[in-house]
Amino acid sequence: MLLVIGPGIITSAADNDAGGITTYSVAGARYGYNMLWAIVLITFVLMIVQEMSARMGAVTQKGLGELIREEFGVSWTLFALIILLIANLATTIAEFAGIAASLEIFGITRYIAVPAAAVAVWFLVVRGNYKTVERVFLALALLYGTYIVSGVLAGPNWRDVGMAIIKPTIPMGRELKDYTFLLIAVIGTTITPWMQFFLQASVVDKGIDIKHYNFQKIDVIVGSILTDVVSFFIIVAAAVTIFHTNAKISEAADLAKALEPLAGSLATAIFAVGLLAASLLAAAVLPLSTAYTFTEAFGFEIGISRKLKEAPAFYGIYTSAILVGAGVALLPGFNPLHAMVWSQAVNGILLPVILFFMLKLINNRDIMGEYVNSKWYNAVVWVTFASLISFSLIVFAATLFPSLVE
Repeated sequence: MLLVIGPGIITSAADNDAGGITTYSVAGARYGYNMLWAIVLITFVLMIVQEMSARMGAVTQKGLGELIREEFGVSWTLFALIILLIANLATTIAEFAGIAASLEIFGITRYIAVPAAAVAVWFLVVRGNYKTVERVFLALALLYGTYIVSGVLAGPNWRDVGMAIIKPTIPMGRELKDYTFLLIAVIGTTITPWMQFFLQASVVDKGIDIKHYNFQKIDVIVGSILTDVVSFFIIVAAAVTIFHTNAKISEAADLAKALEPLAGSLATAIFAVGLLAASLLAAAVLPLSTAYTFTEAFGFEIGISRKLKEAPAFYGIYTSAILVGAGVALLPGFNPLHAMVWSQAVNGILLPVILFFMLKLINNRDIMGEYVNSKWYNAVVWVTFASLISFSLIVFAATLFPSLVE
């Protein structure tokens, strides 16, 4: 089990990236406990979607991009990859925004912090190997535990928390648009397009087959639960320390108040370190996801277990994604806080496209044999698919026709 475990926990942990921490914090700061219901529901959906990805990898020994190309052809593959590329680049930019925001708290300019981080992440993956990279990623993931402790020490009213989950207060009127937009971002940062490609490719790259799949399934379930426990407590901590005190949020450093119950005067420093760790973890994983997907889709050599000269296309795409993410984060007038939240909304809007491909593939008995989805699995994912489209339409309609929500 210890040999198999890793891909599920790493993928889920990397999901609580700079954009995730920021989005959950903003959700708690603006709406208190009123988005916790979404986290509870999304946890079950996340487990199902992640399990689907891992199962497809273990059964087929192929990545999601490769399966899309084989079953849908080059045109649809390009369409799926463009969707993934947009989502991944938006999120990679958010990771470097997190690096910039975290180190600016310590007085280090982004023009030093971002290039240094880009070089460090590149060397970690290109010069390391799978075991080294995996261990570094798992070590960074442990830092998320600070939010769980802070959420408990903040002393929330657990009865109010429970009522918010069972019977949330959904704002209406003009506020509905902002609430729905942030809800899309919360969903988009919990279940992202890149996660499905990365997890499936990681399962294949690690050599996990269907014989050992039961252990991998545990890895996925544990990872999904752990990441959303962290998400839950980020919202709780932000609700108690920011929403209930009517504190204002103008920059990422303002979100450090969520850690004051744990760290006191050191809250800002702890927040900066946690945000930096989360950003570095995902700044490596997101470009890896992009590289995995594009190279597997078109039959190039893939995998961080290979040397640079053995997989030039793989490392070329990985390097390009890092350069784009770091480059945009260095542009004048760049706002890290806005970038981190907007990137997660982009993920939520584009997620239905990837879910559609996954559902078509995993229900194909020629591909999956006896391991196709159950009806219950399909129902949950189709409801998620329809809900995200509906939420996106609400935001678009409210933006184009403001009178509809007055």
